[in-house]
Amino acid sequence: MTHPDYNSAAELKGVLEANGFSMQKKFGQNFLINQQARNKLIDALDVSEGTKVWEVGPGLGAMTSGLLEKGADLTVFEIDRGFISLISQYFESYSQKGSFRIVEGDVLKNWYGQTKDGSQLPQRFFGNLPYNIAASIVADTIEAGIRFEKCVFTVQKEVAVRMAAKAGDADYSSLSVLCNWAYDVKNLIDLSGSNFWPKPNVDSRAVIFTKKEDFPRCQNPKLFIKMQRALFSSRRKTVRNNLQGFLNNNEKTMLCLEKAGIDPMRRAEVLTIEEMLKLSDVINAEANK
Repeated sequence: MTHPDYNSAAELKGVLEANGFSMQKKFGQNFLINQQARNKLIDALDVSEGTKVWEVGPGLGAMTSGLLEKGADLTVFEIDRGFISLISQYFESYSQKGSFRIVEGDVLKNWYGQTKDGSQLPQRFFGNLPYNIAASIVADTIEAGIRFEKCVFTVQKEVAVRMAAKAGDADYSSLSVLCNWAYDVKNLIDLSGSNFWPKPNVDSRAVIFTKKEDFPRCQNPKLFIKMQRALFSSRRKTVRNNLQGFLNNNEKTMLCLEKAGIDPMRRAEVLTIEEMLKLSDVINAEANK
């Protein structure tokens, strides 16, 4: 089956109309119609023959096509039944060779099932992530203790800024801590709305996540993740106030902050990841006394 011209908004629109499809805003559907930008994203993913890749939201397959041409062993996650029908035809020859498969449904609900309880992971994770799930899918994988060798995500620019933010930055958040704890995060390219069809009302940014080799450990990762989220729960409150809400014990709160060497009057947005990890270890040790 002939693929559409992925650089032509008019042709993409024609394909949808000919098949009786409509773009679903609830799925955050926008096609990247800039060939150079698509090439840059795929090149950054560093795919070679046989590289196992997950792609979220393939749409009509513009990125999918480029990845398969590079020799990727590709699994795509798609929720839109219309798109599933078309890309299953577009890439039938790759399916027959065993290098292309489609996982139908909500990626937030079915990604973990593809890992065989975390034992089978792709080397690359890729996607022009729908803006409404970007932060969730990244956080969910990290919280599950799963890190990929390399990820390239295109997301709403403000989400990308939060992903890369460091302690002291205005946009430093719980998401920043999770991303920078697990990965080295770098900006790749900014994309205005004109690079997409339909044209979104926001700018996008592609970011590269590279798995940290010197991953900073802690005694209880699940505790750390819950604790750091609690520290950001009310940005105007001090570390002491937010931690007290988490521990439900003022005396224990002050003891843990003192042992971790953290001024209780500071705020979470100035705490480094290392300081938070130390605080988590102190809380864990106190809980196990």
